[in-house]
Amino acid sequence: MAGSSDDDTAIGMLPRGGFVVLDTAVTPELEAEGTARDLVRAVQQARKDAGLQVSDRIALTLSAPAATLDAARTHEALITDETLATSVSYVDAAEVDVQVARA
Repeated sequence: MAGSSDDDTAIGMLPRGGFVVLDTAVTPELEAEGTARDLVRAVQQARKDAGLQVSDRIALTLSAPAATLDAARTHEALITDETLATSVSYVDAAEVDVQVARA
């Protein structure tokens, strides 16, 4: 592939002939989306641990390093839609911590 290094390409052979070439380069945008999806999983686990119902609306507080908070802010709509958060508060911290409360 033009413009791709060997580390950013995966090639697979198809059972009936032919092949597939995938560009596996991770852009900053993809990395931020992946971080946001990881946060969604963490929030869902926090909801479960708190004994909340699937339909409960929540107030969400995310404590995390700046890069993680930037990704969360960029994909806030995804996070709030997937977790039913009515509000999100951001706290700069050394480690990721997720706090949920019934809204």
